[in-house]
Amino acid sequence: MQKLLRSFYDRETMVVARELLGKYLVHVSRGVERIGRIVEVEAYLGSHDLAAHSAKGLTGRTKVMFGPPGHAYVYLIYGMYHCMNVVTEREGHASAVLLRAIEPIKNVAGRTQGPGLLCRAMRIDKRLNAKDLLSDDFYIATPRRTEPFVMIKAPRVGVDYARHWARRYLRFYIKGNLFVSRR
Repeated sequence: MQKLLRSFYDRETMVVARELLGKYLVHVSRGVERIGRIVEVEAYLGSHDLAAHSAKGLTGRTKVMFGPPGHAYVYLIYGMYHCMNVVTEREGHASAVLLRAIEPIKNVAGRTQGPGLLCRAMRIDKRLNAKDLLSDDFYIATPRRTEPFVMIKAPRVGVDYARHWARRYLRFYIKGNLFVSRR
């Protein structure tokens, strides 16, 4: 596997989102290497995107989104589920890509169809918030062999409050993959 470089993340969010499909998310904790193939993502385009957390401005929670690209933005929803985003574009832009689903590759137990389930199965929680994705124990990599796939574009899930931003086709997933969320 080849770990992604900072330059991969320091590009337009839509490009990064599409190109994350098929890549491997790797998390090593307590000596166990967990690997999942990214099969579904959503793009959040910065503070002007009403569905993005950064739309409310710079806060303690969103500070990492305003930071440099290539870091994890991990937060808690509904008081019980963690979600992981990958910070993209230049510092101050506050854009990110939500990882929605992975296909288990190695040492991943439990369901992974949805951002909260993905994080639970990969043992990702708030301790990894702001973690550099170029680290040795938490990163995204290009697999040795890539499988061809068809990418589908769709509206994001659960952002109806974001008016016209809710209808934008900013969700990307691998067509026919059994691990894509069913929404």
